[in-house]
Amino acid sequence: MDTYRPIPGTPIEELDTPCLLVDLDAVEHNYRAVADIYRDTECKMRQHTKNIKSPLLARMQMRAGGTVDGVCCAKVSEAEVMVEGGILDILIANQVTHEEKIARMCALAKHADMKVCVDNRDNLHDISRIAETHGVKIGVLIEVDTQMGRGGVRSPEEGVALAKVANNLRGLDFKGVMCHESLSEFKDHEDRFRVGRETLQICLEVKAAIEAQGLPVEVVSGGETFTIDVAPTMPGVTEVEGGTYALGGTRYGYMEQFQIANKVLSTIISTPRPGVAIGDAGMMALSAMGAELVEDMPGVTVDALLDDHVVLKTDGTTPLNVGDQFTLVPSYQDMLINRWDQYIAVRNGVVEQVWDIPGRGCTQ
Repeated sequence: MDTYRPIPGTPIEELDTPCLLVDLDAVEHNYRAVADIYRDTECKMRQHTKNIKSPLLARMQMRAGGTVDGVCCAKVSEAEVMVEGGILDILIANQVTHEEKIARMCALAKHADMKVCVDNRDNLHDISRIAETHGVKIGVLIEVDTQMGRGGVRSPEEGVALAKVANNLRGLDFKGVMCHESLSEFKDHEDRFRVGRETLQICLEVKAAIEAQGLPVEVVSGGETFTIDVAPTMPGVTEVEGGTYALGGTRYGYMEQFQIANKVLSTIISTPRPGVAIGDAGMMALSAMGAELVEDMPGVTVDALLDDHVVLKTDGTTPLNVGDQFTLVPSYQDMLINRWDQYIAVRNGVVEQVWDIPGRGCTQ
């Protein structure tokens, strides 16, 4: 657990390191960008909280606008954090199959509109039975595998079969379909839109097949950050499960409308030989998903990322001295955020707020 908690007004250069910073100007910019994209569209944002793990940050997007006034979560435990934080429209964007977890989800449904994704007939029967016991209804979305080869039905026929079962079971409220996508390689704007449209269209085909059987499909929830501006161009998609956009990472640098808001402040603690320095932030403070960048230090690069330390190299353009602070820009933020108990929110070089991260470690 973090024991160090700086007071508002502390200059960044006085912070103990390593620490997780959030640039308030950047995250507010990102939230305004989403609000602008979805201002006049049928499609809205359902922010994925696995990336932020904070009801406070989720509510910031809701206040900015452009959302369904709800979020999606990866786990039941994460959903519990969001409901306790006052968010009352939740989609668990994974299968929940263990009976104890289903019971926990049903307990949440006494306080919030709970929805879950399914791809299995037996799972539907289990959720129905337990929901009946708790006297609640659980919204159900059929997950469609569009490209990732993980959960989800593989054909419109499978989707129709599950939708019919869900529609006929007590304790369930059939809502629609859901999918998730990824962009393995960015080429250009046109290719990004092509991949996004092709994958989302697979989900829309399942929607059409279900509707052809007389069952209404209220929700089509899909996509992720790379389809934020793609989904509104596709009639029928009602919401996007974007997450990375909020805090960002270098892996999503092609989404130029967003800024990187989360960074790790570190200090040089050793200069063992010319051109080499050791910093006090390692993989335990970062994401370990790729090459982290050193901000605003020309010629300085990350040579190695160890558990507790980072090895920096310089070409001589920027000297490296013991006691110097530097900022690491992450490639990705899911695991990065999960390593910390608090955000230190800064603006203009000064601590403005400190926020807890209650969703950290929610693995069940």
